Amino acid sequence: MYTGKLVFSQVLEHLPLHVFHQCVDRYNGSFKVKEFSCLDQYLCMAFAQLTYRESLRDIESCLRAQKSKLYHMGIRSSVSRNTLANANKVRDWRIYADLAYSLIQTARKLYVNEKFGLELENTVYALDATTIDLCLSMFPWANFRKTKGAIKLHTLLDLRGNIPTFIHISDGKLHEVNTLDIVPLEAGAFYVMDRGYLDFGRLYTITQASAFFVIRAKSNFKCRRVYSHPVDKENDRTLVFLTNNFSLPAMTIAELYRCRWQVELFFRWIKQNLRIKTFYGTSENAVKSQIWIAASIYVLIAILKKRLKIEASLYTILQVLSVTIFERMPLLQALTDSDYRNGTDENINQLFLFN
Repeated sequence: MYTGKLVFSQVLEHLPLHVFHQCVDRYNGSFKVKEFSCLDQYLCMAFAQLTYRESLRDIESCLRAQKSKLYHMGIRSSVSRNTLANANKVRDWRIYADLAYSLIQTARKLYVNEKFGLELENTVYALDATTIDLCLSMFPWANFRKTKGAIKLHTLLDLRGNIPTFIHISDGKLHEVNTLDIVPLEAGAFYVMDRGYLDFGRLYTITQASAFFVIRAKSNFKCRRVYSHPVDKENDRTLVFLTNNFSLPAMTIAELYRCRWQVELFFRWIKQNLRIKTFYGTSENAVKSQIWIAASIYVLIAILKKRLKIEASLYTILQVLSVTIFERMPLLQALTDSDYRNGTDENINQLFLFN
């Protein structure tokens, strides 16, 4: 019988605790905190993400039902919904944003050689945003329309491994094109965007940074062709793409834009598999904290998948973890079909009946 760590603890072993404590210190997260530390808060919220908890009461009930296991999960304080709600409201969301960015750097190194459909040495990013609808009366800070609230999740996705490298959370009124002013630019990288980001001044900024863009032209776009190259024809549709890279063939540019669909799939995936559509708190800090913790869990699972060389998809991994989180079994056994046995489980003092 395996008597080792809980599955939850084995997952969180991939979390760099020294980095977490640095983030807490950076934003004075422990100021006047005697019980229920930032780590306790993070672990409770991580549990909620991994097991699809619907509310604070849900989190409290499930964790109290496993009270004897909380210490082994790393939670050192008793869990109550009021304490967790207050922590989400007042503790700086940037603690969890910085933690997520640290995990992102780790994940990108692991996925640096991952293929994404095109044989390019350049880093390719897809930039897009998704809207999360909110009730304006409960989230009055989330301005969108006169009778409707919303936030926007602006994301820059590295297509090698589908790792989000930049996330910006704004109210629903911020137009997507404005995020080009704050997106970090990397020399030699491709930035693939839909036509909503078409702004020639901002595209010129990308060119000045020695980076490349691929964007689709709007239907009313007017231009004069100076010269042209041969274009492969697959159907009768004509699509106009704009780019500042003139060395790649037209078909490669079109395929790069096709890869932009990965960011749409990313948004759909996180909305279906993480808790970012319904929130445990109504304050801006609570909402941002929950989204950043969800992002860190997504990247943490991606790191775990690569380090343990697990073939299963992220969806399958999350599904398995949701029902084995309190089990005492080797993590690799839980996530694979192999019948893994830990050699340390055998009693070394047991005498052998037969030699």
